[in-house]
Order: sequence, then structure tokens, then C-alpha cells
Amino acid sequence: MKLVFAGTPEVAVPALDALIASERHEVAAVVTRPDAPAGRGRRLVASPVAERAQEAGIEVLRPAKPRDPEFLERLREIAPDCCPVVAYGALLPRVALDVPARGWVNLHFSLLPAWRGAAPVQHALMAGDEITGASTFLIEEGLDSGPVYGTVTETVRPTDTSGDLLTRLALAGAGLLAATMDGIEDGSLEAVAQPADGITLAPKITVEDARVDWAAPALRVDRVVRGCTPAPGAWTTFRGERLKLVQAHPVADRTDLAPGQLAAGKNNVYVGTGSYAVELLWVQAQGKKPMRAADWARGARIGEGESLGG
Repeated sequence: MKLVFAGTPEVAVPALDALIASERHEVAAVVTRPDAPAGRGRRLVASPVAERAQEAGIEVLRPAKPRDPEFLERLREIAPDCCPVVAYGALLPRVALDVPARGWVNLHFSLLPAWRGAAPVQHALMAGDEITGASTFLIEEGLDSGPVYGTVTETVRPTDTSGDLLTRLALAGAGLLAATMDGIEDGSLEAVAQPADGITLAPKITVEDARVDWAAPALRVDRVVRGCTPAPGAWTTFRGERLKLVQAHPVADRTDLAPGQLAAGKNNVYVGTGSYAVELLWVQAQGKKPMRAADWARGARIGEGESLGG
């Protein structure tokens, strides 16, 4: 099939690579978000998908919105058979959905209908899911509600951050998306409607969602820290300033600390929760680089009875 691939961040690159490598399909163009300012100089930088496409000599389309007339005209000129999508980052209007004969097929990082929305991996970790995965489905105008072509599963490991899990799902999902394109092309795959039961939503994680509640149980604190790493980053406050929590883990045999109460030793920093303590391993103070929690505590000269979270 002739394909137009839509995607933006680094997590979409493995799928693009898999389709470029396919001998059965041609990636005629990619669609990605416009170049965005980045770094201290706020210089315009191409998306990872755009950079990879340019390396491969593939045409790059950067519409401000996917309903822009110039973009739609070029898409019709290319006349793709199918448009695979991975984390493109914009809603596709009906006028765009109608262009490819076999539709737009999304690779979504959950086992649909669970975790429909922008942040499925973060929500799966924060909810304590033990199994997650990726799904390919035919895009409709509803939110991740279209019929499913295929899935792969992935075990959630005890120390996984959302970054760790997303990296593995991006690789496994790349193979799934390529296989889905093959199955659509040869007619061996048919999309199956999602069940009406088991629908959960995964809206974008806000900064406030990432704030740690020290009155919550230690397992909940651990899930928030892992689910919000690397973005948007779990955080709390210390002496009125924000403190980012980069890595922590529960310590079930430490139950002597009140919620938020700090206990700093030579090599360890513990914080009380609503159940047992968590040990802080890496933190990032405001305006500083990430550092070992013990080094941060020594520099801060934490006094007896001090706490996190106000």
C-alpha cells in the first residue's frame, strides 16, 4: 500500500522505521506537528518524526491544523491507501479521515477499550495495572473508539516509569502496526468493534495531578512518581519551593514517620506516607539538576521534624 504516516514525538519513530523497512508498503510522506521552539535560544526544531523522514528522503507535511486546505489538497494528490498514526498530537477531522481508501489506523499504547486518551501509559501505571499493551484500530471521530485490528501485551515491571514502559511499547507496537498494514493490504485482518464494558479514560496528566499527596498510601505515592516520570514529573514542596521527585521506592518496614515527615541519614532519606515510608533516591530542587536525595538532604541541612508538602 501507499502510506502517509502521521506522528510527532520520539516514541513514533520505531513505527516509522518499521514501515520504511517494509518491502510491501511505500511511505510516500509523513504528517507531523509544525516545528516548535526548544532550548534556551527557543530555536525552531523539527519533530523527531520529521527528522527521521528527512533522513530517509521522505516528504514532510507540517500543517498547523489537519483541516488546512493546502494540506488536504496535497494529501488528496498523494492519494494514500492508508494512513498509519502514532502519537500525532492533533484531532483529525472527517474531511481528512475520508481521504485514504482504507482509513487512518492508529497505534495506541493501551489494551482498548482501557485508557482511551492522551496519557494511557501514565494512567496505567498510576492505577497499578499489572498488564498493559498496545492496540491498532481504525480511527473514527470518537475518542479512541474505533474497531480494533490487533493487540500486543506487555507486563508492567515493579520499577517501571512511564518512560521505561513507553519505550518497550513503542518497539512492540512498531511490529504490530507493520503487521496490521500487511493484514489490511492482503485482507487477512478485519477490525472488531470494541466492547462496551471496560472503558476507562486517560486524559493528559496535569501538573496538579503530579503533585504527591503524602497522606496517600506508600504504594500510591510510588505509582504517581513512576507514572509521572519523565513527564510532567512528580513533585512536592519543601520550605515553600517545589521539589521534583525523580526516583523513590516504598520501604514497608519503616512505619514511624507521619505523612510528609522527613528522616535524613548519612546515605538515606525517608518520607512518611499514609501507610509506611518511601525512600527518596533522586530529587531535583528548583533551579538545580537532578541529584541523589542523600546529597540534596546534606546540602539542605534538614532539621528534625521538617516535612514535605507543607
